[in-house]
Amino acid sequence: MNRILAAMCCVSLLSLPALAQKKAAKGAGMTDQQFVDFAAQTDMVEANLGQLAQTAAASQEVKEYAQTLVTDHTSDFEQLHAAAQQAGLTVPDAIDAAHDKAMIDPFQKLKGPAFDHHYEQDMVAGHTKALAVYKKEAEDAQNAAIKSYAEAVVPTLEKHLTAAKDLEKTKKAAPSGQ
Repeated sequence: MNRILAAMCCVSLLSLPALAQKKAAKGAGMTDQQFVDFAAQTDMVEANLGQLAQTAAASQEVKEYAQTLVTDHTSDFEQLHAAAQQAGLTVPDAIDAAHDKAMIDPFQKLKGPAFDHHYEQDMVAGHTKALAVYKKEAEDAQNAAIKSYAEAVVPTLEKHLTAAKDLEKTKKAAPSGQ
């Protein structure tokens, strides 16, 4: 009986590292390829919505912010391509159906102040999420090129988030100040 108990203890102890690795893998988040897919979709959606804002937005401030996003996310997408190529990963070249339906379609029906309001809210929420993902990838990326890319883009996303929050505050303050 003691031998069986000792054997079970040994097996349990030997399996701990494997269980720890499995748990760590679950908590690790995205693979580098999943991050590249996320980053590409983010860049393409932001650039697309920024272009749409040029004709659909009412506010000049929203149009200027949107143009900044077009410029920055187009540049980020080019940097992503270079980093992914270095890492041997593939970059999607079109917005997938899920992102098109969830992110682009709702804006197609909006114009003027309704567009501005929805766009401002979406930019705060989207950049908050993107910033968290990029920061995690900057810490956890397996590939140095992808890690470097994520680190380099974090300040741009922080700038976008701050500007989106400022836009939202300006719009909320405007009606009471009139």
